[in-house]
Amino acid sequence: MQPRVLHPSRRPAHRRGVALIEALIGFLIFAIGVLGLVGLQASMTKAQVGAKVRADAALLANEVLGLMWADSPANHPNYVGAACDAHPPCVDWQRKLKAVLPKGAGSVAYNAAARDEVVVTITWSIPEEGEHRYEMLSSVTR
Repeated sequence: MQPRVLHPSRRPAHRRGVALIEALIGFLIFAIGVLGLVGLQASMTKAQVGAKVRADAALLANEVLGLMWADSPANHPNYVGAACDAHPPCVDWQRKLKAVLPKGAGSVAYNAAARDEVVVTITWSIPEEGEHRYEMLSSVTR
């Protein structure tokens, strides 16, 4: 007796459409993988932006300390509060801070009695992350 061969048009009803279901399942698995990669890319971009902004804040804090080191000790109080608005190096630093950091603001606290101690505070705000703060303590004695 010869084995019975089914022609494509004579397949049993329960076998029809199996290839289509397998293709749909394969497509679903592929789509889930692509969505996972898109989510990973988004979180990596968010982390990269956060790291860059933190590095920029540290650089700007070091910059104002460098300005104070280069400036005369008699001008150090000009970096504090409202006096900064009249001191050109401090005005330039504030302008740069606002241009580089999202919603950036900075302040300097100077204490001549405590060995010329300086505290630089920089704040910025990234949408959906809230406000961030970077603080640096240093001394500008010569």
